[in-house]
Amino acid sequence: MATDLPRPEPGGTSGFAPGAASGTNPSDSDRHPTAPGAVGAPDWRQTLPVLTSATVTARELVTEDASSLLPLLAAEEVTRFVSPLPATRDEFERFIAWTHRQRALGQYVCFAVVPVGMSSPVGVFQLRSLEPGFATAEWGFALGSPYWGTGLFVAAAHLVLDFAFGTIGVRRLEARACVHNVRGNGALRKLGATAEGVLRRAFRSHDRFYDQVLWSILESDWRAATARGRSGSARGNARVE
Repeated sequence: MATDLPRPEPGGTSGFAPGAASGTNPSDSDRHPTAPGAVGAPDWRQTLPVLTSATVTARELVTEDASSLLPLLAAEEVTRFVSPLPATRDEFERFIAWTHRQRALGQYVCFAVVPVGMSSPVGVFQLRSLEPGFATAEWGFALGSPYWGTGLFVAAAHLVLDFAFGTIGVRRLEARACVHNVRGNGALRKLGATAEGVLRRAFRSHDRFYDQVLWSILESDWRAATARGRSGSARGNARVE
């Protein structure tokens, strides 16, 4: 299960998708304010918190994760709908180092998805700012196929969405999924995302171009859905460490 993932800057370390927004990389706190409600919490730009629920942990990537993630995320059923990912362990380790630098700049976040009872991750969630301050952002995810249909995706997604809206201060979160990506589009729909339109020939794979669905989740919608209890069963007893 995967959607197209936020991408590094041109000329940067190989990531999961090509092409990125150009411009400067502001890192000062005035341009990237801490979200309301996060006062007193450790600054996520210094280190990502560990997010946990009854079934999954979301934590920052570490270099050692490359060896476990590479074979899972390089599988054809995963890569079919995402742009090229790091092809070797060395490239993956450089990608992980890049995620740490971008997090420190306040531009980007990448969480490793670790099922409870395991120490190695089986997928990733990425968040990338589309404007200074992270009010509008893009996200994407990739999960190893052995863990599809287990409920792991939904549980991890709820942790990441709560972090995006509650800690970073995202107000609008966008995602792109190839129109042929049935699982990815279904996962976004299940989370309550709204399909806003189709981006014509926006995704390239194996020298062919495909249409993508543009999805969005607004902070107000997410809060309303949470308040109504629609996400209660998937959230479990989530906590931040």
